[in-house]
Amino acid sequence: MSAHTPKALYRDEGIVLRTQKLGEADRIVTVLTRRTGKVRAVAKGVRRTKSKFGARLEPFTHVDLQLYTGRNLDIVSQVESIRSYGQEVVADYPAYTAGTAVLETADRLTAEEKEPSLRMFLLVVGALRALGERAHQPGLVLDAFLLRAMSVAGWEPALGECARCGEAGPHRHFSVPAGGTVCPSCRPTGSAMPSPVTLELMEALLTGDWARADASQGINRRESSGLVAAMLQWHLERGLRSLPLVDRTEHGRPMVRAAATPLIVGTGA
Repeated sequence: MSAHTPKALYRDEGIVLRTQKLGEADRIVTVLTRRTGKVRAVAKGVRRTKSKFGARLEPFTHVDLQLYTGRNLDIVSQVESIRSYGQEVVADYPAYTAGTAVLETADRLTAEEKEPSLRMFLLVVGALRALGERAHQPGLVLDAFLLRAMSVAGWEPALGECARCGEAGPHRHFSVPAGGTVCPSCRPTGSAMPSPVTLELMEALLTGDWARADASQGINRRESSGLVAAMLQWHLERGLRSLPLVDRTEHGRPMVRAAATPLIVGTGA
């Protein structure tokens, strides 16, 4: 590209996943966009107090962006806020810790920059909306997101058939390295034996059966979250920093039922 060739300008909407300081006044923002995929871009001058759009480029924010294509990093030229989930999510500690894990997982599972992943984008938007609106217990929202994110990445756990031979279940044993439930013939040494109710909860979270998921008991939620976390960590080269910090206490608050606001929208799930 010659010095006189204008840089390509493009527009997209996205969720801000993370930010990092650059120089004295700039910031690098990582955004998962609807059409372009994950984009890392420089937002110039946003750390100055007079910046017009610094507050709009914070994690948990759904934004409309205009960017120039750069040699290494793109440049943010305009940004408008579509909806900020930050205030709603940060106000509730379990929701905040779950939301942080959602953003880190999305960042890690979209390793290739500018590789479109509409399904992952919609999963993140749906999870943040559910957390912000207190639609369901935050730990359940997170586990539903993690199960579906693994499915998008090609790692959907086998819950109704044997992960190795495909024999129809239900099966009592669960092997993280094998990829889910396993039949007696395929069961590796060291397989877990979770409660059948726990496996039903995982199936409900994966398929969006919120009536069943919301009615689940704490012991099954804890067992389910342990299996989900173990599967995710198995597939990633290194563990998530945010996952061990997730606060799964419910503080005795009644959850607002929001049946009209599903966790995932537009994915066909």
